[in-house]
Amino acid sequence: MKISFMVCHESPDVIWNAFRLANMMLEGMEDVTIFLNGPSVKYENMDSETYPLIELSKIFTLSEGVLLA
Repeated sequence: MKISFMVCHESPDVIWNAFRLANMMLEGMEDVTIFLNGPSVKYENMDSETYPLIELSKIFTLSEGVLLA
């Protein structure tokens, strides 16, 4: 099944949860795409110990997830 997420939010916890859910779906062999729009495009600037966005995005793309911004 093909699944797409569209994230348009400036809150790092929303982006973090989107990446976590997408990574779990990739483990289940789904085709997953995340489209970052608006303030969420700058997710790398929101990276922190609490919300490791860069690490999750690397896992997502290395697991053959599609990241669009």
